[in-house]
Amino acid sequence: MLKSNARTVATTFFVADLIATILSFLAAYALISEPNHYFGLLLPLDQYLWLLLFIVPAWAILLQFGGAYRSHRIESLFADAGQVSRAALLGGIALFAFVGLTKSNHVSRPFLAVFTAIDILVLVLMRVTIRSIAWSARARGLNSRAVLIVGTGEGARAHADRIAQNLQWGYRLVGFVSESVPSTAASVPQSQVVGNLKSIRRVLTEYVVDEVVVALPGRHLESMDSVLLGCEEMGVKTRLALDFFPNRIARVEVEHMNGAPMLTFSTTPPEGPSMVIKRAMDVVFSGAFLLTFSWLYGILALLIKITSPGPVFYCQERVGMNGRRFTFYKFRSMVVDADRRVTELQHLNEMDGPVFKIRNDPRVTRVGRFIRKFSLDELPQMWNVLRGDMSLVGPRPPIPSEVKKYESWARRRLSVRPGLTCLWQISGRNHINFNEWMELDLAYIDNWTLGLDVKILLKTVPAVLAGRGAS
Repeated sequence: MLKSNARTVATTFFVADLIATILSFLAAYALISEPNHYFGLLLPLDQYLWLLLFIVPAWAILLQFGGAYRSHRIESLFADAGQVSRAALLGGIALFAFVGLTKSNHVSRPFLAVFTAIDILVLVLMRVTIRSIAWSARARGLNSRAVLIVGTGEGARAHADRIAQNLQWGYRLVGFVSESVPSTAASVPQSQVVGNLKSIRRVLTEYVVDEVVVALPGRHLESMDSVLLGCEEMGVKTRLALDFFPNRIARVEVEHMNGAPMLTFSTTPPEGPSMVIKRAMDVVFSGAFLLTFSWLYGILALLIKITSPGPVFYCQERVGMNGRRFTFYKFRSMVVDADRRVTELQHLNEMDGPVFKIRNDPRVTRVGRFIRKFSLDELPQMWNVLRGDMSLVGPRPPIPSEVKKYESWARRRLSVRPGLTCLWQISGRNHINFNEWMELDLAYIDNWTLGLDVKILLKTVPAVLAGRGAS
């Protein structure tokens, strides 16, 4: 019955979203079709209705695959609204591309933008309204689900507390199933223990149970077999609480490999549309930069060649994502034997940890000092970005000898693609000690968003132009 109701609710939401999208289309036309409007006079409505043949199926696919119709009983309102707004925004972008590809020049682009904005607003307001009504009803005991918790330890008690503190979820606690016979429960009231692991089938028969939450400690993992099989046999939805695993920052996900369920722990940003956009930004920006500023590369190469003997480019092996080695390119800013002189200059090193840096490095040439001040020596790395060795934003790639000296916690900075610029680059560079540098890189990884990348790129420009923090 619950599954049938869930499908009915999801189908109702789906139809309502599509109807709301069509109405948003008509509202956008009505809004900007008034005479003397800033957007100009639109063609008759029948010249635009054909776009719905693209909009309706495109929105249907984006909303379905965007997870907009999964059960959101315990999901935050912000996440729910984010799913529908993201689907509508991607749909708007696709609509712009579709109109451009079909060379439909008669279609007003401002109209498309207004339609997308109205649709996002309407879909989000619908979610907020319906979720508020549903929360209020569940808090009063309507549309509730009976939950049985398997376990009597701290984890089980914590889950029961979450249910009690979030009445809007609409969960009603049936009781607890003890791990042992007789019950040795210490964290939950004995009066709420309704059975033990050996009697799980009896409990499921005697009580109304919609869901079972298995919250056993790690030492009882072998006991989960009977619980999972018993619930499966009787058709009861089962959730497995994973808070007994010793992870602090890893994101836990369930994936499938050719039908086999895999529990995945990941500390890196999730692969998805955002990462695709990040890579697209890398390719487009680096390719455009290399083409647009090829003349600048030529001038810098000429200056380096006529003022210092040796090659124009400095090539060095660096360590990239997950330990991959790649050839790293820079304009040469030092004398040709700079690497061999590291040992004799070690006493001048101004950085702690395994990194070697000198502010007034005697190995730097006259032209080198200028191009390093404004980070012009880094420009050849646009080729590394285009190739995929690096990204526009990410932790700076270290040399292998530095990585060998890393403590284990610092190696996590290698879990993402290295970049041209990063938080360290805009936060003082050589004025920051090694541990602070590593912590900034890890903070970038843990809090990554496309918006953070854009913010770092925007802050990099004035830092580079002012020559702040350059070595």
